[in-house]
Amino acid sequence: MLSEETLQEIKNRFGIIGNDVALNRAIERAYLVASTDYAILVTGESGVGKENFPKIVHAFSPRKHQRYFAINCGAIPNGTIDSELFGHVKGAFTGAVNDHKGYFEQADGGTIFLDEVGELPLETQVRLLRVLETGEYIRVGGSEVQKTNVRVVAATNLNMAEAIDNGKFREDLYYRLSTISIHVPSLRERKDDIPLLFRKFAMDCTEKYKMPPVRLTPEAVKLLQNYYFRGNIRQLKNITEQLCVLERKREITPDILAQYLPEEGFGKALALTAKTPQDNNYATEREILFKVMYDLKREIDELKQTVSAMQQGNTMPLSPKEYNSQALINTALDKSSFASAEVVADDDNETDTAQGLSHLQKVERDMIEQSLQKNKGNRKLTAAEVGLSERTLYRKIREYGL
Repeated sequence: MLSEETLQEIKNRFGIIGNDVALNRAIERAYLVASTDYAILVTGESGVGKENFPKIVHAFSPRKHQRYFAINCGAIPNGTIDSELFGHVKGAFTGAVNDHKGYFEQADGGTIFLDEVGELPLETQVRLLRVLETGEYIRVGGSEVQKTNVRVVAATNLNMAEAIDNGKFREDLYYRLSTISIHVPSLRERKDDIPLLFRKFAMDCTEKYKMPPVRLTPEAVKLLQNYYFRGNIRQLKNITEQLCVLERKREITPDILAQYLPEEGFGKALALTAKTPQDNNYATEREILFKVMYDLKREIDELKQTVSAMQQGNTMPLSPKEYNSQALINTALDKSSFASAEVVADDDNETDTAQGLSHLQKVERDMIEQSLQKNKGNRKLTAAEVGLSERTLYRKIREYGL
């Protein structure tokens, strides 16, 4: 674990603002893996500040005195991306009047940050995979194998699982890039940091243009925290600067603030807040009922195992709570009780039944699938959310083909 002093030093150095736990975890992860040469994949929505984390990795790595290149893969045309990354020889194409060194050759010994790596053409992905696996590449139009020693940090805001399924990204390249993954949380996942960011952006703007400072009323702060920032930190900064420059009143009320917030963000915010904690993020009452049934069944199975082990003399005596639950095990949770409980299923369940999945198994599978999607494939967070051990979760993922 990083000390508070070291964590704050890193934030100050790279202009990172906030105290969110997930943000701190991402910073700590970048710091800890910096000393290795593993490839790193930084994930997160557009505008969350992913570009800061490759800088942290490079600054605290043994390569810190070597060159660092940040390349936006989505900004380079497909026809020239290979030449930019790997170089070309004279005469390789029209206009290639001289040999050209690509970024991988220029950054030898240093670090390359490939932003928007999901935008790379499939042909370029093959070349990149070879560099990651062997450190070798061939210039466009050339035949001589070149060697390079480069640390690669990539970033994307794409859902990589979908990109792989749609044939837009190579699965083998994904696994090479994501040896270490760092997820940067969205702004709506770190609401307590929003007032801090607003004050920082407002202060920068007022100092730059010599304007009176602006401040939010407590009600305006709440409105800002509950707004759905599609553009994340970048959008918040844009809105703050508009308020500083255009608004005559320097005390910002909710009515004033609402005029600067795009309407679509309110609709999404309402959709999110409509899901109360009791909903536990499940779309319908039917799913909530299924979750309750599943949780109950899981607790009962655990108690059954405890009783069975005790009867065989392989465990310590039961606690009073476990003794009081024994009647529940022997009666209400008998298999016949579950068999007699009929649940009205929709048409999709017919397929699952044909595949040998019971209603409870389908619910369990859906829960795990939804949680994996919510947590961006993070199995540790998913296991904690659905109440399973990581080992059991891995087994369930294989069992359900997730």
